[in-house]
Amino acid sequence: MIAHGKDIKIFSGNSNPALAEAICKEMGMELGNAEVGAFSDGENFVSIYETVRGSDVFVVQSTCSPVNDNLMELLIMIDALKRASAGRITAVVPYFGYARQDRKTKPRDPISAKLVANLITRAGADRVLTMDLHANQIQGFFDIPVDNLLGNPIFSNYLHERYAGQEDDVIVVSPDVGSVARARAFAQKLGMGLAIVDKRRQKANSSEVMNIIGDVHGKKVILFDDMVDTGGSLCGAAQALVELGGATEVVACASHGVLSGPAVERIQKSVIKEVIFLDTVPPRAGVTCDKIKYLSVAHMFAEAIERIYEEVSVSKLFV
Repeated sequence: MIAHGKDIKIFSGNSNPALAEAICKEMGMELGNAEVGAFSDGENFVSIYETVRGSDVFVVQSTCSPVNDNLMELLIMIDALKRASAGRITAVVPYFGYARQDRKTKPRDPISAKLVANLITRAGADRVLTMDLHANQIQGFFDIPVDNLLGNPIFSNYLHERYAGQEDDVIVVSPDVGSVARARAFAQKLGMGLAIVDKRRQKANSSEVMNIIGDVHGKKVILFDDMVDTGGSLCGAAQALVELGGATEVVACASHGVLSGPAVERIQKSVIKEVIFLDTVPPRAGVTCDKIKYLSVAHMFAEAIERIYEEVSVSKLFV
């Protein structure tokens, strides 16, 4: 028995409306008619201006900056749709905030990723569709189905064209030991070698010492990570690859361009030739950098939404 609603409806919060519009365009449909805003005291409100009774509803909302406002918008939209008798509600969260707080690193720490998972579930979501979670175990924090899309195919298609025939001269590099598994899978997909930047702080308030595991001398480097926040680690790793490792060119890829604080300025001044992000997080308004390029995830999310509606495998997208 097919459990989906009678039709698909897609609504968007204020975090990434351009991506929601692009997903609807890929699917040949209109974005749902809703108003999402805030009262004068800062409280969020949602008004849904069309019937959703019995529909399979998808709410597109990245929990990027301002994180708490965007998260609250998502929760209120889910609650409004649930109370309007939507057939099934899927929270489409291209970038899942609070994902870095996925475990206790010291006594009395919260596990905020689990708390956010509980909030989304209790608000009334029936399933979650996201991309490149910072830690895969976050899928287990939910008591509802979670589809975690992978950005690798989008990056690999772009880089295959860019480095066609040069695979022996290009190497994929993990910017830290924690990202090795992700970088290894990406390197295998591209048919390239793998190196690792190992960084450590010798003592408090001292600078990081970079060690490069692998030979990058005379090679073009692809730094591969899941997200860039302030850009300090990425730019530091790139500098070490050029100055210590002897790399000739550094290109960086990351799924989520959070780019808080001085990140854009750091990238502009760094030795990195180009940084490629997916548009899970929209570019910061009024901030430009000629080194930053965005690739669209709209096609992948559109296909995943159609597969969820039709009750067929989403994992086939990555075969």
